[in-house]
Amino acid sequence: MDADLYPDLAAAGSLAAALEQLAAELGADLTVMPAVGSPLVSAGIASSVPERKPLSVHLGAESRWFGVSGWSRGVELITGATPELADVVRAGAAWGQGRNLRELRAELSFLRFSKRAEAHERGPAAVVELQWRTMREQAAEEPDFAGFGELVEAAYAQPRLRQLYVFSSHWTLGFSSCTGYPFRLEAALVPARSGSAFRVERHPFSGDVLGEAATAEEAVALAVRHLRTDPGPAVAGTAEQEG
Repeated sequence: MDADLYPDLAAAGSLAAALEQLAAELGADLTVMPAVGSPLVSAGIASSVPERKPLSVHLGAESRWFGVSGWSRGVELITGATPELADVVRAGAAWGQGRNLRELRAELSFLRFSKRAEAHERGPAAVVELQWRTMREQAAEEPDFAGFGELVEAAYAQPRLRQLYVFSSHWTLGFSSCTGYPFRLEAALVPARSGSAFRVERHPFSGDVLGEAATAEEAVALAVRHLRTDPGPAVAGTAEQEG
């Protein structure tokens, strides 16, 4: 910790201690949790909402700023940075009280949230719908890679895949039965390129190839045959949770 940048933290002894002292001065009800491994320069602020993880707080190294990040069910809901420790205390109090994203942003202008985070508040069906819309838009913007677009549209046309959370990495499509990370992976599809076949894998980049197909539609049909009996619509949560 640079005492010149953070004299208040140096005087208190740690970030957690400084947060507790300032919260007491401001009359804010906070439960501060020192971070494992780096308690001097990072901390967490607990939430009374069960599915919300503690608001993570960390320091800038070259200039004075406090970064925050709030996660729930495997999705980063809010993030932001501010030079004012009092802003962090207010953000921690609001996060812990369960304020929704628009309320948090209205109260604390340094906070940011994504469309995906906002969809998360509406439920897993809204997240899945947004992901598919985004994926189809991305595919439409890549006319020179026809195989990817064909695969996205063929997968979207299949109801059992369309109800899952879709994502892509290096053009490979992954399908998860939960909307948070780490995902509960159900199948992966690799587009054809340079004369290669479409490929179906058990998980993205696992090397566990289930089969190949000449067309996107055949690849999708093969992926569906390898799904669990009925994964159902994607649920909120992560592979480490039951939903």
